[in-house]
Amino acid sequence: MAVAILKSRAQLGIDAPLVTIEVFLSGGLPTFSIVGMPETAVRESKDRVRSALISGNFDFPQRRITVNLGPADMRKSGGRFDLAIALGILAASGQVRDTAFANYEFFGELSLDGQLRRIPAVLPAALQASDAGQTMVVPRGNIEEATLACDDVHAASCLLEVTAHLNELENMPRCRRRELPAATDTTIDISDVKGQERAKRALEIAAAGGHNLLLAGPPGAGKSMLAQRLVGLLPPMSETDAIATAAIDSVLGLPVDAGRWRQRPFRAPHHTATAAALVGGGSEPRPGEISRAHNGVLFLDELPEFSRHVLEALREPLETGRITISRASAQSEFPARFQLVAAMNPCPCGYLGDPKADCNCSADRVRAYRDRVSGPLLDRIDIQLEVQRPAAKLLRADAPGGESSALIAARVSKVREQQVERGAICNAMLATATLRRCVKISESAERLLERVADTHGLSARGYQRMLRVALTIADLGRDKAIDEQHMAEALSLRGVPARTVCA
Repeated sequence: MAVAILKSRAQLGIDAPLVTIEVFLSGGLPTFSIVGMPETAVRESKDRVRSALISGNFDFPQRRITVNLGPADMRKSGGRFDLAIALGILAASGQVRDTAFANYEFFGELSLDGQLRRIPAVLPAALQASDAGQTMVVPRGNIEEATLACDDVHAASCLLEVTAHLNELENMPRCRRRELPAATDTTIDISDVKGQERAKRALEIAAAGGHNLLLAGPPGAGKSMLAQRLVGLLPPMSETDAIATAAIDSVLGLPVDAGRWRQRPFRAPHHTATAAALVGGGSEPRPGEISRAHNGVLFLDELPEFSRHVLEALREPLETGRITISRASAQSEFPARFQLVAAMNPCPCGYLGDPKADCNCSADRVRAYRDRVSGPLLDRIDIQLEVQRPAAKLLRADAPGGESSALIAARVSKVREQQVERGAICNAMLATATLRRCVKISESAERLLERVADTHGLSARGYQRMLRVALTIADLGRDKAIDEQHMAEALSLRGVPARTVCA
């Protein structure tokens, strides 16, 4: 009778809970069973492990083999436990020394000839292993992910390399934690946008305060072009935020893109996307587009063309910054702290209010088109700006393009630093209690906001969001308090007519 105990980690959302692999050899007819709520891919590891051991000229025990994956009440999926199961069998049968198992966590899927294949969700496991002070053993294909978070990683290409290392015959390469340099993307710049000074100002305010933004206007006004340039105005992510964002891609099995390290993600799903594609889902919950946009920008072009129930699913993540996906067998929570940028036409034909084109839509068609976007969702969008097509003379090649993205981004970074000192990542996330306690508001600005709130029916949420936008405008102007001018600009960016603000 012999038993071997090893450690690995499962994948549960973006978490990596510890799994203990216990391999027990006993007398009786030769059988190989895996217990502990294994799913199909885990149960199939029996055949992969048997073939890999035989291919490596190891002795496959002709005994009763029982593998327990604990805790028993947590589902285990994927081929990530293959390496640990194979080593457990070798240790229990005396073919590998097991004295160092306590300090290691093993990951990797085995091919039939004993090669180690890359597995998904190594980065979340590396974060947990680093916190636990453990050494990871991973396939060579996962080394870049693992060394982003773990201080001590061994990379192996096959089972034989791991066994040689454990038997102290040959050492596996050891890699330490590394930090990638921040990448810069100069392919698109806001100076490419001709005219649209008011929209550029709105983009700068949205970037400085992390505010959600809606651009409405006729086709060809430059809405998509403006939205794509918002990422270039945002400050680079911190190392912690970059790892958190990369962990989402790791769960999806995508490699780390060193060429975009610390750049904020920009996701632009098509309007035919389903709710599961946008917010996440599946029988085994997987992150959706809002999670892939974590710490970055989610751009929804042609907003009313999205299915209404898909758009309604955004309401909770916009408030909480997280999405919880519940299934009968599991519940997973994914981060979803994104900045929403949306674009839409004013009517089905797109030309309502355009002085240079005629609109052929009836009032009922316009109303039905706009009703596809619910009031509660619009209430969560701080800045709602109408964008008109620029004059033809502004589109000439020699026409000035305005400030560069780098220049605006420098101002945004300074404002963001000020907001962190205030107690929030950005003004859009500033708690209401902190807003009232730490920010000075002039009496005239308060009266103006109250008058507009009564006249236009601003909700309590809309009222607080206007305060945060006004605070961002004051921060950009390096002012210590919100005055009437700041509030008037904030209200105008909400779509309040100038005559109401100036009344």
